[in-house]
Amino acid sequence: MKVSHINEMKGGWFIGNFEPTLYKTNDTEVAVKEYKTGDYGVRHYHKIATELTVIVRGTVKMNDVEYNEGSIIIMEPGEKTDFLAVTDTITVVVKLPGVNNDKYIDKGE
Repeated sequence: MKVSHINEMKGGWFIGNFEPTLYKTNDTEVAVKEYKTGDYGVRHYHKIATELTVIVRGTVKMNDVEYNEGSIIIMEPGEKTDFLAVTDTITVVVKLPGVNNDKYIDKGE
């Protein structure tokens, strides 16, 4: 049995092809992420991966749309979004497939 703690993982990511990780794979990436009210992630997209975000607790805004506890948001490759924690928030994020360096910042081009 392998045991770790989410606080030992970088940004909450615990499955994927990076270090540290609890389970190394290129198939997927999984994270449990915690945000404080006002935390902001810049507008970005993925060229290959599909990203699924589950709002476990709290309220967020993505593309100026508010999502609450229980919402599941699927961002397909090429779709752009930003992220604002309206309240303290916990999410689970899954990226399929796990692709290193597949996050592109939207520069408004």
